[in-house]
Amino acid sequence: MATIRKRGSSYQIRVSCGYDTKGNHKEQAMTWKPDEGMTERQIQKELNRVAVMFEESCMRGFRTSAIKFEELAEEWFEEYAHLNLRSTTYERMRQLTKRVYPAIGHLRIDKITGRQLQAFVNSLAKEGANEKTGAPLAPKTIRHNLSFISDVFSYEFYL
Repeated sequence: MATIRKRGSSYQIRVSCGYDTKGNHKEQAMTWKPDEGMTERQIQKELNRVAVMFEESCMRGFRTSAIKFEELAEEWFEEYAHLNLRSTTYERMRQLTKRVYPAIGHLRIDKITGRQLQAFVNSLAKEGANEKTGAPLAPKTIRHNLSFISDVFSYEFYL
């Protein structure tokens, strides 16, 4: 059942999506704003229609774009990588999260820009990026990081 809350001139619609494998409650939310000139009765009728449609789309697996990169990557590890990659490849991808998550893990996937990804790549190519030697990372290691990010984004678009 959708929960509707008025927030100024707009409405927030929240839908419970159940629980993940760790027992954490999952919700999705959207904001709806009525058109100018709608009567209170029209607003309520349209709001209920939008809430029902949003709830149905959530039940079919639709996910808002407000998901953070780290959350999506963890889902990718659970639902795709663990089942389809060799164990050595899986472990290598897990190691890459130590650099990727601090850089872009906190960002919403719809807000990540090419400029941010390029800044991340540039930081990997600078002196000190390799914690053991203090040198820049090897070009192949940088490509591995980009490949991991690309795989996660590809997973999102195929859902």
